[in-house]
Amino acid sequence: MKMTFRWYGSSMDPIPLKYIRQIPGITGVVTSLMDLPAGEVWPLERLMKLKQEVNKAGLELEVIESVNVHEDIKLGLASREQYIENYKETIRNLKEIGVKVICYNFMPVFDWTRTSLDRVLSDGSNTMSYDQDIINKITDPQKFADEIQNQTGEFEMAGWEPERMAELKRLFQAYETVSHEQLKENLKYFLEAILPVCEECDIKMAMHPDDPPWDIFGLPRIANSLESFEEIISMADSPYNCITLCTGSLGSNPDNHLPEIIRHFGRKKRIAFVHARNLKIEKPGKFYESSHLSRDGSFDMYEIMKALNETGFDGYIRPDHGRMIWDEHGRAGYGLFDRALGIAYLNGIQESIEKQKK
Repeated sequence: MKMTFRWYGSSMDPIPLKYIRQIPGITGVVTSLMDLPAGEVWPLERLMKLKQEVNKAGLELEVIESVNVHEDIKLGLASREQYIENYKETIRNLKEIGVKVICYNFMPVFDWTRTSLDRVLSDGSNTMSYDQDIINKITDPQKFADEIQNQTGEFEMAGWEPERMAELKRLFQAYETVSHEQLKENLKYFLEAILPVCEECDIKMAMHPDDPPWDIFGLPRIANSLESFEEIISMADSPYNCITLCTGSLGSNPDNHLPEIIRHFGRKKRIAFVHARNLKIEKPGKFYESSHLSRDGSFDMYEIMKALNETGFDGYIRPDHGRMIWDEHGRAGYGLFDRALGIAYLNGIQESIEKQKK
């Protein structure tokens, strides 16, 4: 497997590529063109420039996260046809720079959601947390979105693009008539349209789970369990219809047994990308992001890595959300120090597993 690191680009990320290159075991970065609105074609010229910048730092660029899916596609509107054509063109352009995996999601309106971006833990570190009780009391999602955006300071939250947050009222009205089944049908339509291009370009679509893995604000969510992902990979039978196995997203529901899910889809060769992180579940619907160390959270990271090895996973993996430690200031969940510690920890587990095999 290849160890990678999420990077938001030199104009939007305070972490320089030269620092990432110094993390032991790193092979490449996972990045995107964050300034482009969902639905636009990613220009080949800009992609080539991005690849050159990453390669110059001694790193690979083989995973993109995310080519965001336009809301009209999720809603199944007639206008989706043009946005799907744009998506196909972006896939073809990504082929030209050697991309092998696109991580995407199909969550209506909101991407990953937290109720706090700077909860202080007992060791003095800051972390992101979620409390369903707080969500249940929110009557104005726009006010909530504004508050979360304000917590990020000068940084923008991925998946919470300003143009999307600015039209929350319209989007909520549009989704009032969209059921879980209709959202699944719209996903199926999207996948059937783009997967032939993915096969032509040798690029896997790796769907990210809902985060958290349940409905919020009355919006339907459809990618949150072994059963739901089995339905998703079955709706478009192609080896390029894959999963981003995010331990934190799926694992925040204690009913999701992570090693079991990994073995199930790993044997089918449908895991193309892994987000490895730990979190502490305080009670159902309430959790915070911990360090990667197993004893600090609710997940057995050794068993997670073991399951990946047992199924022959040879794709891409990255440490996911980290805490802010050592007075670091940066994008919430995406500081350098704690994620670098996470890589060191995951590398240590991997070395142990490999030596045990021998």
